Amino acid sequence: MPLDPERAFVPVNIAVLTVSDTRDLASDRSGETLQARIEAAGHRCVARQICRDEADTIEAKLLTWIADPEVDCVITTGGTGITGRDVTPEAFDRVLEKEITGFGELFRMLSYQKIGTSTIQSRAIGGVSAGTYLFALPGSTGACKDAWDDILVHQLDARFRPCNLVELMPRLREHLA
Repeated sequence: MPLDPERAFVPVNIAVLTVSDTRDLASDRSGETLQARIEAAGHRCVARQICRDEADTIEAKLLTWIADPEVDCVITTGGTGITGRDVTPEAFDRVLEKEITGFGELFRMLSYQKIGTSTIQSRAIGGVSAGTYLFALPGSTGACKDAWDDILVHQLDARFRPCNLVELMPRLREHLA
């Protein structure tokens, strides 16, 4: 899957939200991993925060960043499992206009190659709301690496062929006009 050298790279403004009841910025290896990969790819990490695994809190932060014209994409890490405190997908359901179903499917397919059937415990999800891309990843550093390295680094690069999410960005708000 080649990069087209004739196309210009377009930096994307990405916010990272770690959903955790126990982590702080000093112990947030998954958020740190995402930020490092985002910046190494030439994009901008315009915000990075941690919030508790509470649907209302996650929803409020997502809505804030969705409304911010400086944020093109939000990537969350954590809260995508199946325990009682894992509510990130429920918060996403409250704000998504359109789900990118293939993101979760592809993530679990790729994850299966590394962790086998344990991947069924992931409720990774992607979508779009008011022109902002949203991706919810599991909280492990490995899952963040896999999602970024195997999916997002390509789809958030305007040079990626045959198509990518960046080239769709100008059209994501068509229904709001």
